[in-house]
Amino acid sequence: MSCRPLWEVAPGPCFKRLSFLQRMSLSHVEIMPLGHSSPQGAQRPSWKKWLLYSTIVILLLLCSFSTLIFTFLPLKTASGPCIAKFGPLPSKWQMPSPEPSCVTKTADWRLKILQNGLYLIYGQVAPNTAYKGRAPFEALLRKNEDPIQALTNNSTIQNVGGAYEFHAGDVIDLIFNAEHQVLKNNTYWGIYLLANPQFIS
Repeated sequence: MSCRPLWEVAPGPCFKRLSFLQRMSLSHVEIMPLGHSSPQGAQRPSWKKWLLYSTIVILLLLCSFSTLIFTFLPLKTASGPCIAKFGPLPSKWQMPSPEPSCVTKTADWRLKILQNGLYLIYGQVAPNTAYKGRAPFEALLRKNEDPIQALTNNSTIQNVGGAYEFHAGDVIDLIFNAEHQVLKNNTYWGIYLLANPQFIS
């Protein structure tokens, strides 16, 4: 049986067959998902993932750097407390008994290092605001007579100290530009052995 164009004939078997094919095509279109995203959009990572990956990489680098430091610069912690303090007057040198093996006192405000290591120096200088002398105010923390810290503000109490690497034989002292520039009953300094680096000993 031959089929004529649809506009020339009334509905018949050919029309029914064509309608069936059209319905099949429409049902196929309905089954296809409408919200399918492009492959490029699906492969694009979000900024949160980049932030997470960057954080992990930075933490790994920091851990590796810390490991290298402790591997190549190992420290021996001090076997016992090694501490000394001078002042404030009328107190002078205050040390544990027996005297520590890392330092020895040589004079007021001065001591000598006996053991290589990393030391913490702490203290304060209280200016005498009633001082009327001509000498400019200055307090110096020195190592072997070379200044390592200078205080020049005579209007307020100032802290002195910090962490320093010293060697056996170094002489550390705190001196003042004039005898009565500071209130020695409120001025003091002390030293504490933190660790003994292997690369120094």
